[in-house]
Order: sequence, then structure tokens, then C-alpha cells
Amino acid sequence: MTQRHPIRLGVILAALLIAIALVSLGLGPAASIGLGDVLHAAAAKCGLAETMPGSVQVIAELRLYRLFVSIGVGAALALSGALLQGVFRNQLASPSIIGVTSGASLGASLMILAISSSSSFFLVGNAASMGPLLVTLAAFIGAAVSTVIVTAFATTGGRISVPTLLLVGIALNAIVGGAIAAIQRFAVEEADLMRALMTWTFGRLDDRAGYQVVTIWVGLAAAVMVIPRVATELDLFAAGEDDAHTLGVDTSRVKWLSLGCAALCAALAVSVAGQIGFIGLIAPHVLRRLVGTSNRHVLWLSLLAGPVLLCGAELGQRLVFGHSPLPPGVIMSLIGGPFFLMLLMRNRSSVEGW
Repeated sequence: MTQRHPIRLGVILAALLIAIALVSLGLGPAASIGLGDVLHAAAAKCGLAETMPGSVQVIAELRLYRLFVSIGVGAALALSGALLQGVFRNQLASPSIIGVTSGASLGASLMILAISSSSSFFLVGNAASMGPLLVTLAAFIGAAVSTVIVTAFATTGGRISVPTLLLVGIALNAIVGGAIAAIQRFAVEEADLMRALMTWTFGRLDDRAGYQVVTIWVGLAAAVMVIPRVATELDLFAAGEDDAHTLGVDTSRVKWLSLGCAALCAALAVSVAGQIGFIGLIAPHVLRRLVGTSNRHVLWLSLLAGPVLLCGAELGQRLVFGHSPLPPGVIMSLIGGPFFLMLLMRNRSSVEGW
């Protein structure tokens, strides 16, 4: 595949994301509200225009929240996958496949179950509640624990075994899936609680709120600050940690900083939109095919490629299914599953050598 210049590709991705965003803002159940109304509502939200009458302002703001959450979630998951692939030196690593996303989802689900009896935040969206912070914290703990488990089991003598990495990820996903199913079984008689838990299981981008936009974007801004500190060092990881250490890289710092940032990104995405898989697998892989293997390029471009993938998939299914789309976690699984199998087939020779 012909490789593109990183800056040129970045401009193309940015233009594509803007086009997708503008079309998405004009779509919704309320056909009478178009792109112009949404842009007017955005200006009103910033104090640059008068608030629109009736429910128009509220509906327009919901579309804006959906868009900005989608962009943030796509960027976070793509960056998480790019970091994991850089650390583990394998293009099959992603937060959903090795269990990081499911660990975050389990943490969020447990927190929802723990506080559901004393707080109605998850059911009615009270932004003043401590719910958002608690869910994000629980999701991060779940993602971090999953990352540590996978890394510990897959590392032998300071080297990471890719077959073990994937097998541990499969086992971890199975365990977490069973745990989440058990949680849902206890909540089956609580309709509102069950609906909240199902949101975290299959993902949800509709009916988002302002605090969720703030959560994902503030957290993502913190994660982006890590990129300059690990990008060049991760390129030196390609030949192995021993060679990188010989070249003066503090391999322990780079590895755990990258893994911590990847866990944070996965936790942020899960805490505001639920479990959405395969973005962290597809986006970095496609970027490496387009601009090469340099993490200095892939990590930054992931912040655009992830949103283009997620927002594009959301727009595509809305155009096909109308105003009753599939949950984002479902649609990305239908896209990502075949993509993962294609990667396995393409790399069959190296897989057989593991």
C-alpha cells in the first residue's frame, strides 16, 4: 500500500471528520430540526445567540453532546489501541481483545450496582451527583487491573509472549463476561438499573449530557500529554526491550506510562459510552499501513482516525437503519470481528511460528 505523508493524511482525516460531523448534526428523530438549528443552539450555548424556543434548544444540544462524546470516545479508544500495540509490539493487541475494555466495563457495572440503591444519578442523569466521577474511577481501576493481569501473565523473563497475551485476553474477556452476566441477573427485576447496565454492556452514544463531554475531553487532554514522552521510545521498542534499554531508554517507565495511559483512555471511553470494541484494533492498524510504523505519527493520527471510524460507522448505520440504530458496541463488533479474522489470515505464517 502506498504510504501517505502524515500531515497530508491528518488534513484528509480532519476534513473527513468535519464532513461526517456536519451531516450527523443534521440527523435525528426530529426531522424539523436541521444543521442550522443545531449550530444556532451551539452559539446560544456559548452566549453568542438567543436560546431557541421550546424543546428545539434541548434537542439540538443533545445532538451536539452525542457528536462530541463520539469524537472523544473514538479518539480515546484508538489512542489506547495504538499505545498497547506499541508496548506489546504486535498489531493484534487492542483494549477490547486483551480484556482492558471489558475490565473497565466490569468496574463501571459494579459501581452502578453498588450505588444504585442510594443514588438515582444513573437513572435520571443528575449531573450534581458524584456518580460520573465514581463510575470513571471504577472503570479505570477495572481497566488497570486487567492491564496488570494480562501483562503479568504474558511476560516471562522480561519478554512478552504474544500467544500468551491473546490467550489471557480471551480468558479474561470470558471471565468478565460471566461476571457482568451475573450482575445483570441480580438486576433483572430493576428495569431502570438493568437499562443502565445494558448501556455499559453494548454502548450508547445517544442521550449524552454535558458532564460526559467534559469527562471524556478533560481525560483525553491529560492522556495526550503522554504522547511526546513515549512516542520516540516506543519506536525503539520495536527491536525488543533489551535493545531499547541498551540505547538508553528507561523501558520500565515507558512501558508502565504507556500502559497506564492506555488503561485511562479505555476507562474514559467506557465510563461515558459503555463497552465499544475494535476501534483500538482497526484505527492504528490502518494508520500503520498508510503512514508506516512510526509511533510518532500513529499515536497523533489515532486521535483523528478513531473518531472518523466511530462517527462514520454511526452515520452509516443511521442512514441505513433510520432512527432505530444498533448500539455502537454491536455495530463495531460486526465490523471489527471480520477485520480481526482478516488480520489473522494475513499474518498466518507469523502466527504459526508463535
